[in-house]
Amino acid sequence: MDPSLRWDDTIFWLLDNLIIGEKQVPNMVQVKICGLKTPEAVEAAIQYGADFIGLVHFPKSPRHVTLVEAGKLADLARGRVKIVLLLVNPGHALIDEATRTVSPDYIQLHGGESVKDVRSIRTRANLLVIKACPVETAKDVAAAAAYGEVADLVLFDAKPSSDALLPGGNGIPFDWSVLKGFNSDKDYMLSGGLDPQTVAQAIDATGARIVDVSSGVESAPGIKSLEKIKAFIEQAKK
Repeated sequence: MDPSLRWDDTIFWLLDNLIIGEKQVPNMVQVKICGLKTPEAVEAAIQYGADFIGLVHFPKSPRHVTLVEAGKLADLARGRVKIVLLLVNPGHALIDEATRTVSPDYIQLHGGESVKDVRSIRTRANLLVIKACPVETAKDVAAAAAYGEVADLVLFDAKPSSDALLPGGNGIPFDWSVLKGFNSDKDYMLSGGLDPQTVAQAIDATGARIVDVSSGVESAPGIKSLEKIKAFIEQAKK
């Protein structure tokens, strides 16, 4: 601590910098619980300390909710956590309807959207954008760097198999070491097969400041386990 600080300055410094002995403790990891479908799951995620909730609008997904349903769930969370609406390769009409009906804080793009698409959607929606990037190798991570220029957050997810029906939420991990080559002045989200047993290890291995989970806190596809949500958040933030 700077000895020249006045008493009132010291109070503010301590609030911003929790000190244990000589070690400064970094800000706590943020957690996104994605694929929520029920008021009970939304409320549990908020009560247990989630920072983001994710609502999936993609009919092929077992976590799909209509825009009207997503709007009702978003209203439960509004002002309490950040609301993310996941879309896959949306057209202008869907973007307009989603923005009007759900009014999320973020749109998460989880399809094959190009850098140009992301820029266009962000401008049209006038919302923050998360771009999911499927990765398997360091080359995939390097290619994702271009999205860091147009998206507010890049989300690294495991690359799905060629016969997968879903672009994400498949419960598949990837080799976290490939993220060592990613250089950005922004935080990124880490996803891909995380669960209460692996999230702490993933954070230690990557230094990720934001983690995202969907299938890893489910009792069956699309059915969230409130106990697993609690355990995941506890492990991520401990």
